[in-house]
Amino acid sequence: MTQTLRRLLDLPGVADLETRALMKPGYADPSRRDEFPEVDEVLVAVFGLTAEQAEDAARPDDWDGIERLSSQDQADLFEAEGWDVRDAKRKPLRMLAVMAEPLALAMRGVAGTLPEAAFVPEPAEEKSDWGSGMAAEAARFRKR
Repeated sequence: MTQTLRRLLDLPGVADLETRALMKPGYADPSRRDEFPEVDEVLVAVFGLTAEQAEDAARPDDWDGIERLSSQDQADLFEAEGWDVRDAKRKPLRMLAVMAEPLALAMRGVAGTLPEAAFVPEPAEEKSDWGSGMAAEAARFRKR
């Protein structure tokens, strides 16, 4: 059984911000967050805290500093903890620079909250009978 990853891109407003960051890279720049208040609006709606609140949140002694790593290292660590923070081409999201800190704080229970996800059971394993014809043919062959 494989672990189902939660996709950051599927959370409300994140895909829209990712598209905006594609058109205007300043959206993904943490130092320019004052220019784009809609980023904080999405962060509050999704994680319950702004980028500034996430930055000011007290960290536990064993905090790993995930927000300071490269985007590829962040994506690998988030994936290990059950979150897919990559786009369709498997590249880290542009908005990850802004969203990594609030996501890490919320998923580790330090500050903020994670959005509730409805329980979706894994699909039942489909059984195929593709080999039954071969088995019948082999049985007929042996009788000859």
